[in-house]
Amino acid sequence: MQNLISTSSNSSDSLSYDLQAWQKGYLSQPNEYDYWIDDIEGEIPPELEGTLYRNGPGLLDINGQAFRHPFDGDGMISAIRFTNGRAHYCNRFVRTQGYVEEQKAGKILYRGVFGTQKPGGWLANFMDLRIKNIANTQVIYWAGKLLALWEAAQPYRLDPHTLETLGIDDLDGILEPGDGFAAHVRIDPNCEENGGEPCLVNFSIKPRLSTLITIYEISTQGKLLKKQVHSVPGFAFIHDFAMTPNYCIFFQNPVKFNPIPYLLGFSGAGECVKFEPKEPTKIIGIPRNSSKIKYFETSSGFVFHHANAYEDRDRIIVDSICYESLPEVRPNDDYRETDFSRLNPGQLWRFSLDLTTGNVEKNRIESRCCEFPALHPNLMGRPYRYLYLGAAHSPQGNAPLQAILKLDLNTNQRQLWSAAPEGFVSEPVFVPRQNAIAEDDGWLLTVVYDSHHHRSDIVILDGRDLTQGVIARLHLKHHIPYGLHGTFVTP
Repeated sequence: MQNLISTSSNSSDSLSYDLQAWQKGYLSQPNEYDYWIDDIEGEIPPELEGTLYRNGPGLLDINGQAFRHPFDGDGMISAIRFTNGRAHYCNRFVRTQGYVEEQKAGKILYRGVFGTQKPGGWLANFMDLRIKNIANTQVIYWAGKLLALWEAAQPYRLDPHTLETLGIDDLDGILEPGDGFAAHVRIDPNCEENGGEPCLVNFSIKPRLSTLITIYEISTQGKLLKKQVHSVPGFAFIHDFAMTPNYCIFFQNPVKFNPIPYLLGFSGAGECVKFEPKEPTKIIGIPRNSSKIKYFETSSGFVFHHANAYEDRDRIIVDSICYESLPEVRPNDDYRETDFSRLNPGQLWRFSLDLTTGNVEKNRIESRCCEFPALHPNLMGRPYRYLYLGAAHSPQGNAPLQAILKLDLNTNQRQLWSAAPEGFVSEPVFVPRQNAIAEDDGWLLTVVYDSHHHRSDIVILDGRDLTQGVIARLHLKHHIPYGLHGTFVTP
């Protein structure tokens, strides 16, 4: 392998991006579309059959009233269907209760977790603790259901063909009123509890002085295989988790939460979370087949997303995107005016947890700014070789994600495909080729915002060799605001 930047880059003294160009990707997309994609460069692989579902905030304002943070935006599902060498696009907003009410009223009616306030100042927001389920983080297909996920509430079920909202879903009684269902599910490809068949593993969290973590394991038929409920000491801000055949691993980031400004109506809940740099990161290993929790500690840092984890004799290896500190949400900041040079980048780190001694070794794998890791789905929770990430164009510093990086974890070699200077990438999704033998034999799909044309492209790359450049680039008729997560569903 070799390092490759497939597009022309700026000089080493200049940025690979223009901030105003990047900002346009945060404009709302209020329209819903349904059409065959005809503007294509290259050819769609005829073997690529299935649907790429993507979720993310489609609305960043309501009638000009801006949400304070994109994570408060209403969920919009995009579906790109590949069949017989062609592709079809459609998108629909998730008709949550809050979305319907606010669209009817034409104004913001709910406070957002990340700082959005109702008009009228602190008095209008005083002690208003209602949660608006925005269903904007992930979309999965499991047990015959297409589900839009947002970790603080139950999923919304959608029609997988039309994307019509069918209503809130309790997973056939698995979830009780008030339960959440995290946005980062893990699919165990060989679940012992399910006779070697795949199963879905996920969690919900209720952070208080002590935090309640509930773990669910659900069969491909939607039946509850196992449910565990554990109380762990302290407040926990946990967005993602890692999984192995025998453990679920949670990183308890060193933060504190002061609810007073939120209760009084001055701040959103997310603005009341503060990073504690002098405190360690706690790692919680919850066995899937017994009740004895294992606790570890490592140096201070903050993790949103884990890449993968696996067991190596008496150790658990966890690969995660780690930040030096939490990028805090500040009341007077405008996320569109982000000064990337002043923020620490997310980087890929490997944590080795010794189950015998409780010691933790921490080593950096990738220093380039990166996020949104992806791998072959059959190797979730198992030893693996290849990892794909959204990455910055430049190998140093912090910047928007403009490239796709492939890491060979065995040889430490890298490949990079970049959309800079005018393109900004989303999370890559790896789709294995049918009957493939090699781990990296498949395609990478990603949505790229083209700031020059103010539209989004669906880009297909060869997972074996990013140096080939783009296999196919599908030009949409419009832009998709920067999204969060997605999944590929085969027929």
